[in-house]
Amino acid sequence: MAPTLAAKAAALPPEGAQAALGRPGAGLMSASNAVSIIIVPGWRDSGPGHWQSLWAERLPGARRVVQDDWITPTREAWVGALARQVLEAPGQVVIAAHSLGCIATAHLPQKAAARIAGALLVAPADPERRAILNDFAPVPFAPLPYRSIVVGSSNDPYCPVRLAGAYARSWGSEFVRLQGAGHINTESGHGEWPLGLALLQSLTAILETA
Repeated sequence: MAPTLAAKAAALPPEGAQAALGRPGAGLMSASNAVSIIIVPGWRDSGPGHWQSLWAERLPGARRVVQDDWITPTREAWVGALARQVLEAPGQVVIAAHSLGCIATAHLPQKAAARIAGALLVAPADPERRAILNDFAPVPFAPLPYRSIVVGSSNDPYCPVRLAGAYARSWGSEFVRLQGAGHINTESGHGEWPLGLALLQSLTAILETA
């Protein structure tokens, strides 16, 4: 059986992905190639040292979704803001979402989802575990109409790894299971996160050869 995109990305030397962050856009499609990378933070946003914030600053063609209310999120507002970004973005769209941002991505209406060429969905949230996120439940369990990779962690405090795997199966995503990676955020030591960048690169590489 041929290795999956996720497996290939995981096998890349970490220093290669690290260099890509040091040299903005290295190994990734440039803005001139008309690919928009949309960064979709989760509940309470992503802080300055978070991999999402670093990518938003350094990757060409990157756009960051900004929500009016990061503390008490509603599905209508969050999905609406994301849909507008997707529909307004030039060229093909690749999503890099974290936590509740993954669930907002899964809720996108068909018109916006049709603009997406690939999505990296990291540490998806479980809206049923926190009352403040209940507006995002139930989570859609239909196949996503684009290539996607779900990354889950064995000890994520916000989403059991079994549920992350169930999301991946239902969405038709490749699944990358990390051991002891927490919520894959700054608190768990994931700042620049070279593996994540390599996974993102594996998605954009498909567009280069399409």
